[in-house]
Amino acid sequence: MKPQRGLDRIKAYVPGKPVEEVQREYGLREAIKLASNENPLGPPPKTVAALQQALGRLNCYPDGQSYYLCKGLASRLGVEPEQVTVGNGADGIILQACMAYLDDDSEVIVSESSFPVYDIYAQAMRATLVKTPVKDYGLDLDAMARAITGRTRLVFVCNPNNPTGTISTAAEVEAFMARLPDDVLAVFDEAYYEFVDSPDYPDTLRYVRAGRKNVLILRTYSKVYGLAGIRVGYAIADAETLAPMSKVKEPFAVNLLAQVAGMAALEDEEYRVASVSANRAGRLFLYGEFDGIGLFYVRSHGNFVLVRIGPQAGQVYQGLLERGVIVRPCGGYALPEFLRITVGDHSQNVRMVETLKTVMAEMGISGAGDAAIAGA
Repeated sequence: MKPQRGLDRIKAYVPGKPVEEVQREYGLREAIKLASNENPLGPPPKTVAALQQALGRLNCYPDGQSYYLCKGLASRLGVEPEQVTVGNGADGIILQACMAYLDDDSEVIVSESSFPVYDIYAQAMRATLVKTPVKDYGLDLDAMARAITGRTRLVFVCNPNNPTGTISTAAEVEAFMARLPDDVLAVFDEAYYEFVDSPDYPDTLRYVRAGRKNVLILRTYSKVYGLAGIRVGYAIADAETLAPMSKVKEPFAVNLLAQVAGMAALEDEEYRVASVSANRAGRLFLYGEFDGIGLFYVRSHGNFVLVRIGPQAGQVYQGLLERGVIVRPCGGYALPEFLRITVGDHSQNVRMVETLKTVMAEMGISGAGDAAIAGA
């Protein structure tokens, strides 16, 4: 069979290794995964209870419009229900946006060292990918604005940025939006926004409330709500902007259990607060440990920390794997000397740090003594 023209230039997304795979591969009885920015608290107990009550309805198709979930999200966010859509994770909505707005005559602007799914879906639609460099491990919105041409249709702004954890500030976003043409859609991927406690973080919802039609905001239940396995994300935009996306949306994209989980999690403020608090404490612990080792890291606004190991980062990653500690190598993000480490629970964080010290000592690697870049 002959695949679609242009697929040979696409690099498939490589997720973090599953625990079960590492156990099989290295003959381990147990392992910890700090590679995919999953919530170490597990799913919210109230959500689990709601899911158990819904199991008897699995013979039925879900509501294809996710009416009650969209209504609940709209009420929480202060927008109209028609300004909200939900998808099979935020990834599913990224694909909808690319399918609705891109073709082989269009351009998409993305940043280096950012979420690679943007690249994959844009290229799948045969659009031209335009990459701008990072600045101090963050997105350079000025460079992204300057890269806009008459062919540009989408600009992806990951904020906080994955994998660096940096944010684009309110002032930077405001300056960028002032230069954004009306026919170019800014896609703000805010998967980690709940973890941000900086007063400089932008309120992008105000652009939607003000009637801007060239803004699409992506968010997810995977991170702060601990529901990565059930796959539910959502987006906020003007109803006119969402309409073309609804034409290419997969039927029943958000399954019945995902809709139930989404509604239940919205009501569980106690869990959300606990997630944010635990993540903040875990981040600070990792900062202190990396300072002690002498490793450079980027202070993060997400639930992960980007740390520089040096030219032997790949070997250190492998050494950690063999000892049952799964982290994320960042060569695929154009950061080959770095590892991205999810903030786990305290026991996981301690195990990761002690294992990292062991592996580095065995390889004769010492920290460079660099100071962390300011960020959080």
